[in-house]
Amino acid sequence: MNQEPFYSINQYNRKVYGEKVYKISLNGGMTCPNRDGTLGTKGCIFCSKGGSGDFAASAVLSISEQIEEAIERISKKYTGNSYIAYFQAFTNTYAPISHLEKIFTEAIMDSRISGLAIATRPDCLEPDKIELLSKLNQIKPVTIELGLQTTNENTARYINRGYALDVFDDACHRLKKAGIPVVAHMIVGLPGETHDDYITTAKHISELKLEGIKIQLLHVLRDTDLATEYNEGKFEALSLTEYVSTVVDIIEILPPEMVVHRITGDGPKDLLIAPLWSTNKKNVLNSIMKEFRNRNTYQGKEYR
Repeated sequence: MNQEPFYSINQYNRKVYGEKVYKISLNGGMTCPNRDGTLGTKGCIFCSKGGSGDFAASAVLSISEQIEEAIERISKKYTGNSYIAYFQAFTNTYAPISHLEKIFTEAIMDSRISGLAIATRPDCLEPDKIELLSKLNQIKPVTIELGLQTTNENTARYINRGYALDVFDDACHRLKKAGIPVVAHMIVGLPGETHDDYITTAKHISELKLEGIKIQLLHVLRDTDLATEYNEGKFEALSLTEYVSTVVDIIEILPPEMVVHRITGDGPKDLLIAPLWSTNKKNVLNSIMKEFRNRNTYQGKEYR
C-alpha cells in the first residue's frame, strides 16, 4: 500500500531517476515584466524583492559557480550526486533567446544535473522559447513551473498578476503539445478568496491535465504591498487548521497521476510577518498527514 496519500515529488523522482534528487535554486539574472515597467513596477502584491527567489544563489556568479556553491552548501545533508537545476528567481524565460540558451545549456550539461525546472510566466513563452525548451528536453528532462495562483479573475487583478486566465491556459496547451511537463502554482489564503475559490482553481488545474501542482500557503512578507494591506487590517492570515483542511480537500480532487510538488512553503524568516505558525514546517506537514489519517480515505483508497 502506498505510504503517502498522494503522488509526491519524492515518489516521482525515484521512479524517473531511480534515487532521491535534490533541487538547487539558481538565478539566471532576469527580472519580470511586472517589475521592469512593461506591465508594472511593483510585481505581484505578495512578491518579495527577491522575486520569489529568496533562497536562490547570487546572479553575480556564473551558472556553473552557482551550482558548485549550492552543492557545497547542502553537502552535509544530502550525500547523493543527482540534482535538479531550479531557475527560480523572477521570470526565467524573460530574456533574449541567446541568453536563455547559454544559461540553460550550461546547467543541463553538468553531469550532476539530472534535469531542469524553470519558473516563469505564461505570457513570457514565445514560440522560439518553447522550441528551445523542447530541444533541451531531449537532452535531459525539463519542467516548466507556471504561477497561476488562482482562477478567480477578480483576485488575479487584485494581486496584480498581469495576465488573464486564458493566457495561462494557452501556454499550458502549447507546452504540452511540445512535450514539456507543466507544474502549476496555486496559493491558498489570498485575501477575499473562499474555500470554493480554492477548489475551483484545483479543478481547473486538474482539467488541464497538467503533470504537477504546487500548493503554496500565502506568506505575508515585509516590504510588499500585501504587508501594507495586512498591517492595515484588511485581511487575516489563515489558521493552521483552515490551511490543513483546505490542502487535503484540494489533494483529494486531484487526478491520482498528478505529482504533488509542494503542500506548504518556506517564507524567509527575516521577512515573514504572517502566519507565524508556518515557520514550523515539520508541524505543518505532520498536521496535513494527520488529517489524511483522520479521514482515512484518499480517492477511494484506504490510507494508513
